[in-house]
Amino acid sequence: MTAIDTDTLTQDARRTRRFTLINKADGWFQVFGLSWMTPILKAAAGDNPQAQIKEIWRLLGVPLLAIAIFLLAWGALAPKVQTSLGAVPGPAQVWEQVGKLNADAIRERDKEAKFYERQDVRNAKLVEAGRPEDVKHRSYTGKPTYYQQIWTSIKTVFFGFVIASAIAIPLGIAAGLSPTANAAINPLIQIFKPVSPLAWLPIVTMIVSAVYASNDGMFSKSFLISAITVTLCSLWPTLINTALGVASIDKDLISVSRVLKMNTWTKITKLVLPSALPLIFTGLRLSLGVGWMVLIAAEMLAQNPGLGKFVWDEFQNGSSQSLAKIMVAVFTIGIIGFLLDRVMYALQSLFTFSENR
Repeated sequence: MTAIDTDTLTQDARRTRRFTLINKADGWFQVFGLSWMTPILKAAAGDNPQAQIKEIWRLLGVPLLAIAIFLLAWGALAPKVQTSLGAVPGPAQVWEQVGKLNADAIRERDKEAKFYERQDVRNAKLVEAGRPEDVKHRSYTGKPTYYQQIWTSIKTVFFGFVIASAIAIPLGIAAGLSPTANAAINPLIQIFKPVSPLAWLPIVTMIVSAVYASNDGMFSKSFLISAITVTLCSLWPTLINTALGVASIDKDLISVSRVLKMNTWTKITKLVLPSALPLIFTGLRLSLGVGWMVLIAAEMLAQNPGLGKFVWDEFQNGSSQSLAKIMVAVFTIGIIGFLLDRVMYALQSLFTFSENR
């Protein structure tokens, strides 16, 4: 074999290895919504560039073009719609409010830092003067920043989502394994699944206020009200999909478990859950999406600090900038909802088998 043949084989091996890596990465690109990266990498590796350019246009060019058309239409039509607060803000005005909210957050963080610096200096002087009993540590009580409100909403929805999952998955497994349990649970699902969060909220508010008499505990009442409302509205998709996934397990597997005389716990952990995981994760993704939508309404009415309260406060404020700030919140809610779904999809890809990996 000549040196030229050896070089050719080496190059072919490298090219094959690159394409193998790209194909493996494609599964994760799809998980995180970056599927357009695959044709870019393939084109860079020399895999039919003309075909890859068409794929790049479909996966990246068309969505970007659609977004550009949307922004142009929004910018052209918005000034023509007059409201009590003035014209509907266009993309430029909304982006301007993004900058202002960021600047407000920075100023508020500086105020908080200076507050704690002054407190530390004052307490140090008291200790030096021999008056340690007068030392006081107070928490900063300034208004929450936009980023803090986002974080509060995310914490609230995850708290409610975790509680909903802890209730829904065991009930779904029981309903899927036992026709009797399914007959008992199904009527409750059909009755309570369509109930709006606005109907649950007054009931949850009264119960939490009666049971949780003060705000001195680990969680504030408003936080619990919002989180429990999220739980009550978001547990149904997980419960239904879990029951469906468990009930769809191959009957031969159940027969094998009887032959092997598996106990209930072993049967659930070794046979039921691995087989039902894809549908369980589908339910979890749906539940998280429902919970995120419910949360905004719950925060508005419960006045729990978060994006919902931010929207309500700006609506009540009625300034010329309020509508633009509300639209910033709308885009924030949508983007976070998309990211939460991607996180759940990534977890699903980690714990379930996929033909892409």
